[in-house]
Formats: sequence, structure tokens, C-alpha cells
Amino acid sequence: MPMSTSHCTIITAIAAFFLSAAATTAAADALPPYKDELFSKQTVLQTGDGGAFEAIDYDEMRDINGRDQIPEKRAQQKYVSLGVRKMQADETLSLDGIKLDVTRVGPAENAAFTVIFIHGRDGDRRLGANDYSFGGNFNRLKNLTAGNGGVYYSPTVRTFDASGVAAIAGLIRYASAQSPGRPVILSCASMGSQICWGLSRDADSVKRLKGMLIMSGVSDPDFVKSPFYKAKLPLWFAHGSRDPVYAAADQQALFEKLNKAKYPTHFTLFQNGNHGTPIRMIDWRKVLNWILAA
Repeated sequence: MPMSTSHCTIITAIAAFFLSAAATTAAADALPPYKDELFSKQTVLQTGDGGAFEAIDYDEMRDINGRDQIPEKRAQQKYVSLGVRKMQADETLSLDGIKLDVTRVGPAENAAFTVIFIHGRDGDRRLGANDYSFGGNFNRLKNLTAGNGGVYYSPTVRTFDASGVAAIAGLIRYASAQSPGRPVILSCASMGSQICWGLSRDADSVKRLKGMLIMSGVSDPDFVKSPFYKAKLPLWFAHGSRDPVYAAADQQALFEKLNKAKYPTHFTLFQNGNHGTPIRMIDWRKVLNWILAA
């Protein structure tokens, strides 16, 4: 959403929101526009549930071939700004005896907020740090986060079981300790959604989280029993309608159940989208601002 205030006012509003515990106004505009003309101008085909559900037009010829210099491998240069690499580092963290490889973008300490991305099967930390893949959408996320004083972590998850959940729980504790009192947002894609659901059951992690984004993931029928659900933390779903790996209908059914219960949730369906479509097409600024405003 374009802002009508001056640049100075924007900076003041951002600082007030993140640095004052009492600041809750203007949260929807916490992150100012960044390449919205390239990433945010999507055609909405349908809305429902009071705006909580939206179906977005997706077309491979336009959204892959028309956006990438090399389809599915390298976005056109206008979608990418590489200055953010000055704030990027590969690290191995020791988290309660667990070694975790991460790519960090942004300050290690006193970050305004934290965003963590969990990849799916066969991925590693490089996937969430690749500036040119997925139409440059990770580069936008890195710029939105680090450019506004936040820190972004893309870890390597070796297993998608209890061990993987424990490793990311350690990262959440670490990030929270590095930036006390600041929001931590968790996003998970594909099989990585099992990590998100596992952490939703961990009361210690839930106390540190601000919200979650699930992209092309599995559904969790027991989510309503979790501490995350009881805390009513915001939860955004994004899925492609033609996903052959995890059916969109399963996630949509969970969303509808939550929405009927007046739970803070949102569902973006990319019409004709495939399994990886949400990673390419999700509007990170819209999602982050919605979670931060909750």
C-alpha cells in the first residue's frame, strides 16, 4: 500500500514501531514500499471471507518466462538489487550443542525484527539466499528485511523430524536473545512446513514468535490443539491450485476451519499455480506487514 507521508515521517514511524514497546499504530506500514511495481501488482480474481481469502491470477508465460532472463534460474536484473549482499554472511551457529548452518542477512544483534525461512526437501541455506532464483523474490525479502533494520536467516534443515524442529527452535531462541523483545516471523515451504507445525506445538518457541507463513505445505489437522493456536498468532497460507505434491484443498480446508473460528488467518491461492509458485509469487511486504500489525 503506497504511503502518503514524507520519507522522514516513514523513518520515524518505523523506529517508533520497533523500538518502543508501546508503539502499535501504523504497524501495517512498518515496511515501506520496495519494488512494489514489480512484485505487488497482481491481479486478484476472487476474494472471500471478508478479504481473508484471495485468488491471484498466475500465468507461467508471464510470471516465469516474462520475468526471468533464464527461466526458473535467473531473474531479470531489474528484479534484483545486490547491495544487500554487504550485510550477508554464512555462519555455523552452535545452539545448545546443535550445529546449524545459516545464511544471515542483516545485523546479528539488536535487529528490529527477524524473519526465518525454512526450505523443503533437497534444499539448504542457499535456496533462501539465492538472489536470482524464484524471480528475485528472495532478494526482495532480503532487502525488505535488512533494509529496514531486520535480520533474515536461511538455515540448512537436515531432517524434517523432531531433530529438525529442535534445531530451528534453537535458532528462534538465539534470534530472540540477540534481539530481545523484537518480533520473530517464521516461514516454511513445502516439506519444511513440517518444521512450522512442529514448532507450533513447542510452547517455548511460540512465546517468541509473532506469526507464521506456510507456502505449498502439508496440512496439520491437530493444529487447533497447539500452543500457537491458543495464542492466536497470525497464520498466512499460500498455495498453487495445481500443486501436485500437497493438495491446495487440504490447506484451504484448514484455513476455512480457522477462519470460521475467528482465528487471524489469510489464504492466498495462485490460480493455475504449481508447487513452487508461492515461493516465486508471494508478496513478502504484504505478508510481513500483516503479521507485524497483528
